[in-house]
Amino acid sequence: MNTDQNASAFTSELTLILGGTGKTGRRVAAKLQARGVPMRLGSRAASPSFDWNNRQSWDACLRDVKAIYISYAPDLAVPGATDAIQALVDQARKHGVARVVLLSGRGEAEAQACENIVQNSGLRWTVVRASWFNQNFSEGAFVDMVRAGRITLPAGDTPEPFIDVDDIADVAVAALTEPGHDGEIYEVTGPRLMTFADIAAELSAVTGREIAFEQIPHDAFMAEVKKSGAPADVVWILDYLLSTVLDGRNAYLADGVQRALGRPPREFSAYAREVAGTGCWRTAA
Repeated sequence: MNTDQNASAFTSELTLILGGTGKTGRRVAAKLQARGVPMRLGSRAASPSFDWNNRQSWDACLRDVKAIYISYAPDLAVPGATDAIQALVDQARKHGVARVVLLSGRGEAEAQACENIVQNSGLRWTVVRASWFNQNFSEGAFVDMVRAGRITLPAGDTPEPFIDVDDIADVAVAALTEPGHDGEIYEVTGPRLMTFADIAAELSAVTGREIAFEQIPHDAFMAEVKKSGAPADVVWILDYLLSTVLDGRNAYLADGVQRALGRPPREFSAYAREVAGTGCWRTAA
């Protein structure tokens, strides 16, 4: 079979998008839909529904599926994720799934354990390894801080190569629809290292008002998160990311976007200008 025929075979396969309503999953779904790729959303709200905590729900979702995009919520570092990923790939293989694309976490030993499970599954695989998202400031935990004009985090001056979620989705879609990505670990980052103070300065520039970064003690931040009523797994992952992963271990750039897509990753400033234009960060009059 030649390359064109291979690509055509990929795009005619039914693809299951796990985490299909999340930051990356819904973008992957939209991009596959634009390419005319048949797909099934995997979420508790979909029909058939998919629930990581109810393995009996998996069979209906896996029926006739040939490829899976796996975005595990809230994060592969959460206790129990390795058991869930092992059970999923075992069940997927029984259903005749041929290929999986796993969204993994940079600098997370638990996530790398999940990568090993996928790599040893007997399925064709691609890993997309990412860390902090640009969209955390517009769709995630930090958006209200931006609106309030103060990003208050126990983050210090450790730089991170924040990645645009649209870049992650583009890499995942390429791996799901094009030949040449099997067995690849794409470590994806933005094009530069930025501290949270740098982020605040960029957001101030595009919004036209001061958005400050304030370093606060870790325990004080976590106490406020718990007081907010956030789910226990969200509390756990914020504690883990801010106390463990944000220690400088990921303070370097990687070439995953360039290798997978043949183009550089998107600049944070381009993301910030686009979001500012939507009015997402405007405060109530």
